[in-house]
Amino acid sequence: MLGAQHHRSFTLIDLVMVLSVITIVAAIAAPRYANALVRYRAEAAARRIIADIRLAQQTAKTTSSSRTISFDTTNHAYSIPNVRALDGQSMTYVVMLQEPPYLARIASVDMGGDAQLTFDGYGVPDSGGVITVQVGEETRTVVINPDTGSAEVQ
Repeated sequence: MLGAQHHRSFTLIDLVMVLSVITIVAAIAAPRYANALVRYRAEAAARRIIADIRLAQQTAKTTSSSRTISFDTTNHAYSIPNVRALDGQSMTYVVMLQEPPYLARIASVDMGGDAQLTFDGYGVPDSGGVITVQVGEETRTVVINPDTGSAEVQ
């Protein structure tokens, strides 16, 4: 007959120690994750605005007709009339930045005194401008070149 085998098991103290370590690590990681998420959302909202400015400019060039982006700081949204919405249901392209995934707000818009940016049929903007997007305490600024219409995050 073979010798009896003894199985080692965890004690209650071992379990409490492991749970304590997991709790401490989670308490350290959670705020960092939340801050990273806020930074990501602010950056993503600014990048979306840049992509849609390019869309309006390219559509103006392609159709040889002007396209205007109108920014609404009250509803934290912007629209491009005469550009088909992504769902294909409407002929006005609308982006609501306060909705997921961005959960952002348009803090300010200055396009040479108004909240609109118009590209002529050649893709030339009527003005440059600055759009400030905010998520929590995180802010991103989109700057639009008045000569080329190119935009970048600063």
